Amino acid sequence: MKKIRLIIFTLIFLTVGSLQVSSNENFNIWLNKFKMKAIQEGISKKTVNSVMDKAIFLPKVIEYDRYQPEFYEDTKTYVSKRTSKDRVKKGIKIYKRNKSLINIVDEEFDVEKELLLALMGIETNYGTYLGKMDIISSLATLSFDKRRSEFFTSELITALKLIDRNKIDKNILFGSWAGAFGNFQFMPSTISKYAIDYNKNTIIELKAVDDSFASAANYMKSIGWKKNKPCFYKVELTKNVPKKLLNTSARNIKNKKKYKYLKKYLKFNNNFIDDNEVVAIVTPDTDIIESNSKLSPAYLIFSNYEKILTWNRSLRFAIAVCTLKNEFLNEL
Repeated sequence: MKKIRLIIFTLIFLTVGSLQVSSNENFNIWLNKFKMKAIQEGISKKTVNSVMDKAIFLPKVIEYDRYQPEFYEDTKTYVSKRTSKDRVKKGIKIYKRNKSLINIVDEEFDVEKELLLALMGIETNYGTYLGKMDIISSLATLSFDKRRSEFFTSELITALKLIDRNKIDKNILFGSWAGAFGNFQFMPSTISKYAIDYNKNTIIELKAVDDSFASAANYMKSIGWKKNKPCFYKVELTKNVPKKLLNTSARNIKNKKKYKYLKKYLKFNNNFIDDNEVVAIVTPDTDIIESNSKLSPAYLIFSNYEKILTWNRSLRFAIAVCTLKNEFLNEL
């Protein structure tokens, strides 16, 4: 029996090893083709070679891509982990340490400090978990992988353009497995569109408080966040609610209706919502819990909730951000 187990283990080891060698060989072929594409995109040959020559295939990145908490944790678990009292206390400390700057950013960009703290808290636990992956290698691995190759190829090209134009420092590009960087985990395309050199030192430093908070605020303002407006309300649905009104995917919030139409399906009293406010219902656990009634938990969402989805396409992420934001109210 021991001999059989040893043989099986050896076969598995050799198979995994051969797959790794195969992946590396194919990755190198892909890398040479990508370099040519990058140069054709207008990036200098010097930048392409100096940056991409150090890129390697990272098997762990593929593992992480296939196993994300947004895909397997139910809403209660996901949100409770990210909105704890400890998370709130850490956010208050960050605020007190940078109170003047954060208040100025709040006023200048018309984006609540509570929202900014919530985003930073959930993305990186206030800068304590920025990620240690080589971003260029991560993006290259995901670009090489077929699942979302087009998206990550575009992100990698954008990263190289930012480096080529001296907008970001290539030597500090370490972050998440998915290629996100800094206190608020900006992808290269987000850096290109919304990041700000707020302290005017000629380079964007998203691990620095001033540049990162201003960039996050600029992002939310640019996509239409409405200051001091609601994000969602947790509601209980009546059993006769039409299933077509329930949104289960963050990719496409549809079936939006005026509140006066939807409220008959809600066991919820709120006299502050305008009857003509366009809202929607989301039931985020439907795609996770097979035995779920599809009616609980349920949330009545507003336009601000959809802005968070622009930041991260996850129903549970948006609920967690808005929940943590509310925890900061009256605490700052």
